[in-house]
This record gives sequence, C-alpha cells and structure tokens, in this order.
Amino acid sequence: MKQPSRDTITFTEKDFLPTTRAEMDVFGWDQCDIILVSGDAYIDSPFIGVAMVGRMLERMGYRVGMIGQPDIKSDIDIKRLGEPRLYWGVSGGSVDSMVSNYTATKKFRNSDDYTPGGKNDKRPDRALSVYCNLIRRYFKDTVPLVLGGIEASLRRVSHYDYWANKMKKPILFDSKADILIYGMGEIALEQLTHALENGDDYRDIRGVSYISKEPNHEYIQLPSHQDCLDDKEKYIDLFDDFYDNNDPINAKGLCQPVDTRFLIQNPPCDYLDEKEMDANSNLPFTRELHPYYAKMGKVKCLETIKFSIMTHHGCWGECNFCAIGVHQGRTIRTRTECNILEEAKEFNKYKDYKGIISDVGGPTANMYGYDCSKKLKKGTCDDIRCVDADRLCKVMHVDHGRNINLLRKVREVEGVRKAFVASGVRYDLITADKKHGYSYLKEMVEHHISGQMKVAPEHTQQHVLELMGKPGKETLVDFKKMYDKLNKEAGKPQFLTYYLIAAHPGCEEKDMHELKRFTTDELKMNPEQAQVFTPTPSTYSAVMYYTELDPKTRKKIFVEKDTKRKEKQKQIVVKKDSFSSGFSS
Repeated sequence: MKQPSRDTITFTEKDFLPTTRAEMDVFGWDQCDIILVSGDAYIDSPFIGVAMVGRMLERMGYRVGMIGQPDIKSDIDIKRLGEPRLYWGVSGGSVDSMVSNYTATKKFRNSDDYTPGGKNDKRPDRALSVYCNLIRRYFKDTVPLVLGGIEASLRRVSHYDYWANKMKKPILFDSKADILIYGMGEIALEQLTHALENGDDYRDIRGVSYISKEPNHEYIQLPSHQDCLDDKEKYIDLFDDFYDNNDPINAKGLCQPVDTRFLIQNPPCDYLDEKEMDANSNLPFTRELHPYYAKMGKVKCLETIKFSIMTHHGCWGECNFCAIGVHQGRTIRTRTECNILEEAKEFNKYKDYKGIISDVGGPTANMYGYDCSKKLKKGTCDDIRCVDADRLCKVMHVDHGRNINLLRKVREVEGVRKAFVASGVRYDLITADKKHGYSYLKEMVEHHISGQMKVAPEHTQQHVLELMGKPGKETLVDFKKMYDKLNKEAGKPQFLTYYLIAAHPGCEEKDMHELKRFTTDELKMNPEQAQVFTPTPSTYSAVMYYTELDPKTRKKIFVEKDTKRKEKQKQIVVKKDSFSSGFSS
C-alpha cells in the first residue's frame, strides 16, 4: 500500500519524563515526587514496564523522574535528580538481571538489547539489591523503596537461585527494600501511591508484599525459609501454595516466616478491564530512547518493539519452564480492536515508519479475544490446567474468530504494508479450534509471516513433555500437515522453525537422540537452534531442577546438572547429518 503523506514527529527531552536536573528545571520542578530506577536505559515504550509505570504516575498528576542504568560505583547518577518526595521505584529492568547477564551454562553475555551501544556493561548482577544499596548509601533515612518489575515479582518468596545454586530469601529481605508490587500491579501502583501521599496504611492493599514483625494468621501459612532449606519437599509445598494463589478472584494472602520476621503477600490486585487496557495504551509514549541515552548509542530492542502492538496481557498455557503465568497472570486481558487500530494509524506519524508492523500479539499471540467463562467468574482452578500435555480442558472453548477479524482490520489500516505476528503461537490451540483454527492459520500463512513460522514444541518425548507441560508430538505432526497444505495452496515456499530445549529436568541424552531422530524422520529437517534449559525463578521446572523430584508425584526424576553434559545434549540435536543437507531448517 502506498504510504500516506503525513506530518512527522520530532521529539525533544521535554516529550520524555526527566532524567537530568536540567530537564527538571525546564519543567519548573524543584523536586520529583517519585524517582524510578531501572536496569534498562530509559526507553519510552509501552513494552517497557518502568516506562509504563512512569506514564501512569504522570497521568495521576505526579512528578516522575527516570534514572536508567545508574553508575553503581559513584553517586553521579543516583543523585542527579535529588531525593524524591514520596518514594523510589526500583526495577531490575525488562528481564531478570541474572537471566539477562548469563547464558544457561552461566557464561556472561557480552551484549544487552536494552543498553545503548549493545555492550553488556551497565546492568549489575542482582540489580534490585544493588540499586537499593546504592540509594541507601547516598540517601540516609530516605523515603520508602518500592520494588517492581519481573525480577521482583519472580523472587517475592523463598526461591531457588540457579546462579548461586542455593535457596535464597524473598527479595525484600536481600534488597532491604520496604514494599514490593508484584505481577503487572497497575491498580496496586495507583492505590499504593495515594496511600503514601496521604500517609495512610498500605498494608491492606492487594498486590503488595512487605515484611512484618508479626504473622498474619488469616493468610495461608507457608513453610518457613529454614524449612525450605532443610527439606526440599517443603519447598514444593511452598511453591504449590504460591502458584495456586495468583488469581485476583480466588487467591488468598500468604505469610512466610523468614528468620525472626514474616514475608506478607497480600492477594493479587484486580486485573484491568478493556477500557483500562485501552487507556494505558493511549499514554503519550514517544517510542524512542531518551536523548540522554541515545547519544551513547542505539538500543537493539527498539528494532522490534518500536512498531509492535501488544494486543493483550496474560497466558494460560502454563508451560512449566515459563514465568509469564506467575507474573502476568493466567487470565487474558484484551484491548479493544478500535484501540489497537488507532495505535496502528499513529505509526504513520513517525518518519522512520515504513509500513511494517513488527508484531501484533502478546505473550501467546493466538490467545487474543477469548478465555474460559468459568475462570472469569470463579478464578483459575488449582486442580486442573486449562491446557496440559495432550489435553485441553473441555470448558475452554478455543476461538480464533476475533483474532482473525482483528488481523484483517489491521491490514486495512492506511499505511500498513505488512503486519507480522512474531509473538509465540500455540499450534495445539489451532488444531483444537475446529471452527476457526484452519482459517486463522490460513490468514497467518498468507499475510502475517515471512518465509518461516516459529513454533515451540520444545521436545518430542512424552515423559519430558509432561514435565514441561507441553502437548504431545502427534499434535505437532497434525499442525505441520495443515501448515504444509496451506503453503502449497498459497504457492509459498515457507517453512517451520522449532524452538527446542535440551537438559530440561527428566531429559537424558537418549531422549535427545530420539528428538533428533524425530526431527529428521518425521519433520524432515535438521534443527539449527536449541537452547539449554534455564531454571528461571518461580517456575515449576526450576523447582524440579532444585529438588530432583516431580512436583506432582514427589518421585525422583533425572536432572542433568553438569554443564558439559548439558551442552552435549544440545549438540546431539543440532549436529548436522550429512544426509540431511536437503532438509529445510
């Protein structure tokens, strides 16, 4: 489609939240109400959690300052905006700092997509604790330190830390912060800020955690931190209660003894409705790197997120190695089609927009627009999953109809030449949707992928898939047949690429050999990529890795912990066979 004529936007520092004292002076501020500190450079995008928090607080009428990636060896950055009036908001960034800094085999990553210039030299290990210590070093008896973001959310109770290879205390204890907002926490943020403004007690606000000298006897009593150190099955007990109490409708509060004090986790705050989701998407993001940081170099993440559209939050897929369900929740919250289309139109105002939308999706792209009616009324079930290995709950009626209509309308927006769906797609949901699944995949094949479609079977051996919480290989075979048929009909030489995981708990070398055989014989391809499993905090797979037990049965399972043998598992599946040179990959 021909690009429309348009007036382009040129942003200056005043279009961003201030990150220097000079910018505060331009705004006429003598002090910030809140200062947000992050492990990322200041990227003003709806895809960056701390930027969303800043814009939400700005809408509420507060003066918000931003400090991205402060120098931890001096006061030059942490003191440049002075001290806030209400509180410090501290985030490790868009990715847990240890996941960001290290590979699954604990090698340091040289690059960072959220750092100007791309060199990984600005984000400290265990960023939350480091930043809190930095603040307290230079601001004695300061206002409260409030933790937020994924690093805080995933470490809010006792948890196994893969990089230290030990059980660590809840992050509030190690960081010495005062309050933690967990999950997406939009409503908790607003209520906590008003409480601190008015001097009110914040300890009853849903969606927050804090440390108490006294237990809360009305809450679920978790095993103590010491219990988890002494008995690995106690840690499974703790995690079961932690995992099952993440839904705003039916969750209870949690109380965990840690030494002589108690971690108190209030029940989750409510989710946003469509109107509130739309309102947050309408906040005045520049979608640019702040000029203060831009002079240091480009950030790679903007290549993909600048002209991408987040259609919804949440995922009910419950892969055991994934933390999205714990952080974002297992209920889908969508934006309206009208709001999404308006965002697509807004892209035309940017001079570097070429009509290409990098992604129209969410944590799982094809969960947009539907969810379990029972869950929406009563909350998530704690005895059955929406989707498990080879089983989709009969109450969950998968329906891609609304998603199909959305994609068609996005393609019709003036200026859109191509709108990709780059987010993850659950192929088992496509095969399960007998009404619209085929039509959805047809839309994808004809309009929303380019050359290849990425899917994530992760493995093919049934006992490993069950521990992963992934569907069986038969579903993958059925999907591939459908995909190949549609591409043949469309006359497009497009193929599938597969995300595969090596060394997940339960996986032995013989299982990787079987995976290799299946990809060669059944999928007719030679995998070029596989990743070694990373035990991310607040996932059942990390619990398995630490305890070497199946959390459901409490029976012993094999867990590969030797780094060289982990790499060997990976090499088994990615090693090229001489007879497979003609296969697609």
